Order: sequence, then C-alpha cells, then structure tokens
Amino acid sequence: MSTTGELAGKTVLITGASRGIGQAVAMAAAAAGATTILCARDVPALERIADTIEAAGSPAPILAPVNLEAASLADYGELAELIASRCGCLDGLVFNAAALGELAPLATYDPVTWARVFQVNVHSVFLMLQVLLPLTVAAPSASVLFTLAAEGMGGKPHWGAYGASKFALRGVFEMLAAEHINTHHLRINALLPPPTRTRLRQAAYPAEHPGSLADPDRIAPYFIELLSPRSAEARGRLVSIPAA
Repeated sequence: MSTTGELAGKTVLITGASRGIGQAVAMAAAAAGATTILCARDVPALERIADTIEAAGSPAPILAPVNLEAASLADYGELAELIASRCGCLDGLVFNAAALGELAPLATYDPVTWARVFQVNVHSVFLMLQVLLPLTVAAPSASVLFTLAAEGMGGKPHWGAYGASKFALRGVFEMLAAEHINTHHLRINALLPPPTRTRLRQAAYPAEHPGSLADPDRIAPYFIELLSPRSAEARGRLVSIPAA
C-alpha cells in the first residue's frame, strides 16, 4: 500500500513508538523516507528501533523519551522546542500511545489507575496538541492521526478507564477535525485497527491465540497512506482497518 520515498523530507512524530503498532508505523514511515521522532518512555527500546532504522539506510530518527503518565507542561514545551530547532515544522503527528489499566466494573475501579490511564490516553494528547499544532500548521501539508479502539466505539462492561478514555479520545479527534475542516494544509483523521498482536491486547485477552490477530506490520501501511500526499484531501475520516 505504501510507496518507498513518498514521505521523503517529511518529519513524523509517533507516540508509543517503542513497540506494537507504534513501532511498526515508525519503521514504515522511516522506510518511506521520513525523519521519524520516536516518542515513548522506554529509552533502550527506542535506541534499538533507531539502530534498526539506520541500519536499513533510512533517515536517522530523533529520540524523544517522554513518560506520558508523568510529563509536565515544561516537558511538552521542551519537546516542541526540540522539534522546532531540529526540524522547523512537523509534517505528521501520530497519537498511538495507550495505557490499559485494569478491567473492572466502574463501581470498584481504582481511582488512581483511572487517573493514570486518562493521563496517558487523553490528557497527554490534549497537552501535546497545544504545543505541537503550531508546528503542524507551519508545515506545507501536515497530517494528524488518532489511533482509536473498538472499546471506545460503544459501551462495553468492565472496560473501565480504557473504554471511557477511548470514548473521550474519539471526541477529541472529532472536535479537532471539525475545528480544522477548512485548514487546507492540515488534515485530521483517525484509524480503528482490528484486534492486533500487541502487548496491550495480550494483557486484555491473555487466553487469546496470537495467530488469530493482525500483525502490526500489516496495520502500518494504512497510517502511511493517511500521512502521505495520496490522502491530501482526507478530512475527518475514521478509517476502519479490515481484519484481513
């Protein structure tokens, strides 16, 4: 689906880039020629991915170690300053990081876990948008992507903070898309992956056979298409990625 070199000269930031879908998107974006900004808290994992990307001959990534659960306003400001100084603008922004929390009824859900999940899944997105949107607006053509979840598309019992936060994230996506529907050089879209072989999925469904799940590498090209010039007219789309 993706074309080698179609992101050449572009700068793309991916949150949750240390594993799963985020890692796959980072690798695919780099293979398509983008300078990737790898954002996650696992520094050794980011360094390994960066080494793999460089060994493949793709542009050297920029590492942005950020703990989204604990990051301060100053931390987000420093991230924006890093990107501005190194890149000048931001052509792509992929919100992919997510925390699962616990699967429990609302009546007994742990309040601290609830706050932590919302901090990663929603609040960090809001705070990052406020400092990074000016960098996307400064780009000739920029794409912001949200990774949504089936658990946030309809109420499901016992999904607690994860389900509620994904509902909220969908709302953030829809509001942002509506606010920028006439910003012709900035497009806002979202993707809904099928059940995918990730650590979060394994934690939620420990008895599930991995062979029944989509591989993150098969999911990544859908992100690359929405990041690329091929989707220059896409505005406010929610793309459901097929299971096979």
